[in-house]
Amino acid sequence: MTASASGTGMAGDGVCVVMPTYNERENLRTTLDGVFAYNPDVDVLIVDDASPDGTGELADQMARDNGRIHVLHRGGKGGLGPAYLAGFAWALDRGYAVVCEMDMDGSHRPQDLARMLKVMRCDRGVDLVIGSRRVPGGRTEGWPWYRDLISRGGSWYARRMLGLGVRDMTAGFRAYRADLLRHMDLRSVEANGYVFQIDMTRRAAAVGGRILEVPIVFPERRRGVSKMDSAIVVEAIRNVTLWGIARIRSAHGRRAD
Repeated sequence: MTASASGTGMAGDGVCVVMPTYNERENLRTTLDGVFAYNPDVDVLIVDDASPDGTGELADQMARDNGRIHVLHRGGKGGLGPAYLAGFAWALDRGYAVVCEMDMDGSHRPQDLARMLKVMRCDRGVDLVIGSRRVPGGRTEGWPWYRDLISRGGSWYARRMLGLGVRDMTAGFRAYRADLLRHMDLRSVEANGYVFQIDMTRRAAAVGGRILEVPIVFPERRRGVSKMDSAIVVEAIRNVTLWGIARIRSAHGRRAD
């Protein structure tokens, strides 16, 4: 898949917020205005998968007008996980100290991003901050009951199978220290849909990263169409089950030794 980038891309030791897009043109200006209103010092990297609605073209226009906006164009719709991995590589190459994941559809509030980044600044021992719906103070708004059930069930199953204490395993609102990402073998990540978030959580824990969940409010998107479908759920169940079985077998092997 080919990729090209626009924007200056000079980072220093700052924060890069990676935002994958596919047909998010109608959300672009509103979401980015909110991000910069609450977080004026961050840079934003839009990773666009050749959106047919012109998201990439509008993002390029905005990047020309605002030096904190950058755009990475990919050759076609390749999925959430690969889009984030491409964005991480771009940010790490440019020396950002913190790399964030954030949705473009308005379901991740910019004021919550500011709170997450404050934690990163105030506690140098935290390697990964997760914006969590499942800790006290966190919640969803406007979700249908079945979506909430799938989300809660998925996190519960992943916690049990992987032996982790993170309450919101599928959360996609995150802030990573760049050093943590560098210690993770990102080249071996194959998970695509929302199971990508579970995979990244288990990998962060495996290399000794300290993970902290910060409560957020997660409203239902107001514009556009959700990318969630049954294939994403099936992929998550399959991968988590395989990872869990491997973990259990490894633990039994260590006890046998």
